[in-house]
Amino acid sequence: MELTEDGLLAAVRKVLSGAGPDVVIPIGDDAAVVRPGSGDLVLTTDALVEGTHFERAWSTAGEIGAKAIAVNLSDVAAMGASPRFALCALTLSDDVDAAWAIEAFGGMRQVCDEFACTLVGGNLARGREVTLAVMITAEVAPGRAVRRSGARTGDALVVTGALGGAGAGLRCVRRGAPWTDPERDAMRRLVRPVPRVGEGQALAAAGATAMLDVSDGLAIDLHRLCEAGGVGARIVEAAIPVHPAATLADALGGGEDYELLAAVPPEAADVAEEELRATFGTTLTRIGEVTDGPVVVVDDAGRERPIGDAGWDHFR
Repeated sequence: MELTEDGLLAAVRKVLSGAGPDVVIPIGDDAAVVRPGSGDLVLTTDALVEGTHFERAWSTAGEIGAKAIAVNLSDVAAMGASPRFALCALTLSDDVDAAWAIEAFGGMRQVCDEFACTLVGGNLARGREVTLAVMITAEVAPGRAVRRSGARTGDALVVTGALGGAGAGLRCVRRGAPWTDPERDAMRRLVRPVPRVGEGQALAAAGATAMLDVSDGLAIDLHRLCEAGGVGARIVEAAIPVHPAATLADALGGGEDYELLAAVPPEAADVAEEELRATFGTTLTRIGEVTDGPVVVVDDAGRERPIGDAGWDHFR
């Protein structure tokens, strides 16, 4: 297929969903028009850049497109919101053809369909590297968005799933085969993360006072939650759910896990754990509590030490 902008747009329209009940004007005009509901509008945007967030050598176009949507949905999940609409600005390098772009949009649509989100448009451009810049709009009941800043002393700190898988997966990809089954699962977590949208809504309903997604590593993201709320934390090293292919260092600083870290009232932690297991098949692990002191981790001998802020930072 010849790669012209109009031709590619025509092909993309066939891949993407058309106008839904809340989409007044879908992809094809200069801008999309949607009819939002009555809740607060939640907006987020994130970009995947080739060489920084993915490599085409070890991810398919569909996986890259799916990940671009998933990482944005993870931010929405951390607010306890319901995704509604998505936009994607896709920049293609000279060595990418139309088939690759269409497969990427197919991956985007697959994830959007899974989470009842409609991809309503975006932009196409040429550039030095492939980039996928996505914007998501979501809704939450008025005044009910869960922020990072609400944690209270005595709250339980909980985390969904297992941590460190993506960091371990990156190490396995770079090392090459052979891989164990846990290592293959870790690589799947790297290339195709699962946003915890339903889980975020359940934690919000359980009374979560603060929440964020663990995208840069548990240590640095825990610091962010505590700094936002002006609180401290005490977590137990042995309680941290580490992926079978990962190390504690991966869990604390590997990044790209896209699990949820939340502060919840202690009496709600067990109820939330059961609901997430029964409804979503997702584990919820209590790893510590919010304090009015520093952010520390307790080892097996009961010794406390500062947890540090290891993790991914684009600018350090």
